[in-house]
Amino acid sequence: MTELKNHIVKAFDRELEGIQAQIMKMGGLVEASIMQAATSLETRDVELAEKVRAGDKLVDALEESLNEEAAQVIALRAPTATDLRIVLSVMRMSANLERIGDLSKNIAKRTSVLVQMPAVGDTATSLRRMAREVELMLKDALDAYIQRDEALALDVIQRDHDVDQMHNTQFRELLTYMLEDPQNITACMHLHFIAKNIERMGDHVTSIAEQVVFMATGSKPDEDRPKGDQTATDLGPLLQEHED
Repeated sequence: MTELKNHIVKAFDRELEGIQAQIMKMGGLVEASIMQAATSLETRDVELAEKVRAGDKLVDALEESLNEEAAQVIALRAPTATDLRIVLSVMRMSANLERIGDLSKNIAKRTSVLVQMPAVGDTATSLRRMAREVELMLKDALDAYIQRDEALALDVIQRDHDVDQMHNTQFRELLTYMLEDPQNITACMHLHFIAKNIERMGDHVTSIAEQVVFMATGSKPDEDRPKGDQTATDLGPLLQEHED
């Protein structure tokens, strides 16, 4: 009986390791997609943008596979306490990673349109820097997950405020370009939605970091994260008109 129990425990541990290995593979692909999307925008590289769009299919496939395996573990093993938190958190993390991948794909799609228009100042470079900050947040969130590092996860959550501020600054610059020359409006609207996509990536990374805290402590962070996005109400109907 003891031998059978040990066998079951070892099998369960292998299943957990397999799920966690998949989430890290998925995270690595999404990290790359963030910077590839931003780089394709800055360098006006349509081929790289297409690579991002094509790569999103692999991220989607990984999420589907991971969720199937996690659901099977819950159904067959009925994990409790810490093990159950791990499985549930990984499923939530995979959903956030899939959404970040979708946002990278959206940036790549808009890049394919923007390359046909004149560049607007150095906004693409600013957006690449903003994307770099989100990529670093994701890297740290995944490191915090591997190390079960609550302090690092909480640091990632706080850094989302910096991304919000970068987004607000970018919005004000784009608005200036639109006011200076109405011919900039279409390109600036695409750039604004790219900035918004990056800001939303930061939100999803923050959600991943919150899951790390949940795994480490059994509860979510006490305080709601600060939000500094002030752009939606400023643009109003104009945003709605141009949103996909």
